[in-house]
Amino acid sequence: MAITRRGLMLVLSSPSGAGKTTISRRLLDEERTLFMSVSATTRARRPGEVDGRDYFFVDPTEFNLMVNRGELLEHAKVFGNYYGTPRGPVEEALAAGRDVLFDIDWQGTQQLQDSAPRDLVSVFILPPSTRELERRLRARAQDSDEVVAARMAKAADEISHYPEYQYIILNDDIERSVAAVRSILAAERLKRERQVGLPDFVKGLREGSGDD
Repeated sequence: MAITRRGLMLVLSSPSGAGKTTISRRLLDEERTLFMSVSATTRARRPGEVDGRDYFFVDPTEFNLMVNRGELLEHAKVFGNYYGTPRGPVEEALAAGRDVLFDIDWQGTQQLQDSAPRDLVSVFILPPSTRELERRLRARAQDSDEVVAARMAKAADEISHYPEYQYIILNDDIERSVAAVRSILAAERLKRERQVGLPDFVKGLREGSGDD
């Protein structure tokens, strides 16, 4: 007899270049009950993107209506476009015992903390040094010197919010970092309050049901 479990919301935050995306991809490959949250956005769809898979693409009017109707767990404006997490799909996943991964910043994490604190597990990823962070950004060869400088300047502010997270991981080795997040997941899944089927299971044990 299995014990049914409520899912959790796993937030990974970090400055750009600290390894959050790599860790997220590994987790999604290795954790069968973990799924990526799909955000709603007002930005234009890019070639190859699929509505409902990459994002839920909506116009600004509809996005504002979603905010006013309380349909978003968190939302923010980024580079002139709005992004937010639809409440419905996340709550359905949690109720079904599936875990949801969020790639959001400290502001979005604070909103999740306010809207769903019992379901939230927050992890902040730190780089081993600012020099290594800059090296990683330049190694991606995706950004100009100006963009790299802007990301480095923003990183200092992002890192200052580390005390607002439950867990801190220093990403100096990707294998250890992935293992650390998986350990956090394993422990959080065993929390008594998330094992919603536990009372019935224990009642069955006490009454001797299922004995040979």
